[in-house]
Amino acid sequence: MRAGRVRIQDIAAEAGVSVTTVSYILNKTPGQTFASETIQRVHDAVTALGYVPNMAARSLVNNRSRLIGVVIPQTELHKEFMFSNPFYGDFLSSVEYTARQNGYHILISGTNADQTYIEVARTRSLDGIIILGMYLEEHYAEIKRAEIPVVLVDCYSENKDFTAVQIDDRQGGYMAAKYLLDKGHRRIAHVTGLLKSRGVNQQRMVGWRMALEDAGIAYDEALLYDGEVSYEHGVKAGEKIAGSFRESGVTAVFVSADIMALGLYKGLKNGGALVPSDISVISFDDTWLAGICDPELTAVRQDVALKGKTAVEAVLGVIDGKLSDKREITLPISIVERGSVCGR
Repeated sequence: MRAGRVRIQDIAAEAGVSVTTVSYILNKTPGQTFASETIQRVHDAVTALGYVPNMAARSLVNNRSRLIGVVIPQTELHKEFMFSNPFYGDFLSSVEYTARQNGYHILISGTNADQTYIEVARTRSLDGIIILGMYLEEHYAEIKRAEIPVVLVDCYSENKDFTAVQIDDRQGGYMAAKYLLDKGHRRIAHVTGLLKSRGVNQQRMVGWRMALEDAGIAYDEALLYDGEVSYEHGVKAGEKIAGSFRESGVTAVFVSADIMALGLYKGLKNGGALVPSDISVISFDDTWLAGICDPELTAVRQDVALKGKTAVEAVLGVIDGKLSDKREITLPISIVERGSVCGR
């Protein structure tokens, strides 16, 4: 192996071809064809010399960094990423794989609720940005002025300047409550995350209320348990529900995320309530957690991996000029029935 950084000129000398030929082969330049023996000699030289492409230099030539930023705005100040929630792991795994398959890498960043991302985008020369969740409205306008391709995920912003990838969260909340209503439940509690305006939790809560109202059941604020999307919040809510369900008449709970449902199970058990004989439970997301609960968890399923894949394909489409940057892509949802709900 050659000492020091291997240059493209070294590859050319080793393979016995021109620098231009090496450049065309390594960059897979469209419209350029070479004999298989020539291509093999270049790749053999790359291996023999331990050549590593200089991505920074390549980005200057192509005006591409091959980097996509993934932003997860935090809904509360000074909070860590909620990676205990498998939704994020499933989403980011799909985003990273799809980006890598297309020759891109991802840069994951969080922002506090009061921070913008535009300086990170500029200093890293990002080719595009995927924003997961709600951002302050004024920050969308700032990113738009920066003219960086952006795709929004799970965001019900009033800003229509960007492509949006989402599910119908309101319909999902409606489906969950309607499922319980069809099973004969009438006192249905709801455990959810923070109810930010136009956020997914707020949309799912609205769907729950709409289903109750359509069934002629008045909204009861006492049956709403909102807090952080966390296992701990689920435990606390479960303990409260278990401690009063005989008096309150609650027979079922709709939980807006699997991670909270897992905590809810623990809290209900702590309080002496059994699932589903005392309290039926339906959740949202249908991550791998749904299959390890006992009993296994009935859930509104969204394909989180498909959401990540679609977000990357959308932002690449905007980058390449093949996709309008003002579209809404709505992915399907369904209910997966398991053992956590019984009829009344």
